[in-house]
Amino acid sequence: MTDPRALLFAEIVSQQVTAAIIAHESGIVAGVDAATDAAAALGLTIVDSTTDGKPVSPGDEVIRISGTPLQIAQAEEQLIGLLGKPSGIATAARVFVDRAAGGPRIVSGAWKKLPLSQKDMIRAAITVGGASPRIAKWPFAYLDKNIVTMLGGVQATMDAVDAQPGLNGFRTTIQVTNGEDAVIAARAGADIVFVDTGRIDDVRAADSQLRESGFRESVELAFGGGVRLEDIDELRALKVDIVDIGRAIVDARLLDMSLKVVDVK
Repeated sequence: MTDPRALLFAEIVSQQVTAAIIAHESGIVAGVDAATDAAAALGLTIVDSTTDGKPVSPGDEVIRISGTPLQIAQAEEQLIGLLGKPSGIATAARVFVDRAAGGPRIVSGAWKKLPLSQKDMIRAAITVGGASPRIAKWPFAYLDKNIVTMLGGVQATMDAVDAQPGLNGFRTTIQVTNGEDAVIAARAGADIVFVDTGRIDDVRAADSQLRESGFRESVELAFGGGVRLEDIDELRALKVDIVDIGRAIVDARLLDMSLKVVDVK
């Protein structure tokens, strides 16, 4: 199919156009490498660009490019999409990280609920925002509530881990729903006890029972499930080690940007 713009630009095909992608709101930029790669693939010259993780304000240029009129028109279709959504995710992640203020470590594992084609972009954007896309560093075994149910409970699940020599050296993260199971998991050698109920009272009870049983210092306590920004203060006061943020980060609205032609020669 012929791009009709090639016909529209027939009389100015040899002109050189310079354009910039401009931010319209404050945030954290992500996706710059993907956007500059796409620009290069279109045959555009990268005049200037910011870097991933750089804060921008309304009116700031993210990338400046030059090329033919058709290349610039194609860039508007392709480049903004590679910047807007990841920058929105990075911005949301940074908001939570800043609110945590060195307290709980902010992670966002909800990328696994989104299409496979988007996962690398989302994980990279989370990292740019200062959070982590995984609850623990590799190698680790993540024992979610469905695994626990299928294996017959928290103790049986931890026994199954111990029975597998191939899992030696793996950090173990296990989902629990109450303080009793938190203590069982800690006593069985779990490294991270993850209360994934979304109820702060549950993680408070888990913290209390772990302390009473003498296991609080031997495990990291994680919490997740619909966590809101305003919840971070209470979780920090409880000294929760890890907070998993879901849709508030991965479903963040895009950072508004547009492409503007700034010079035609």
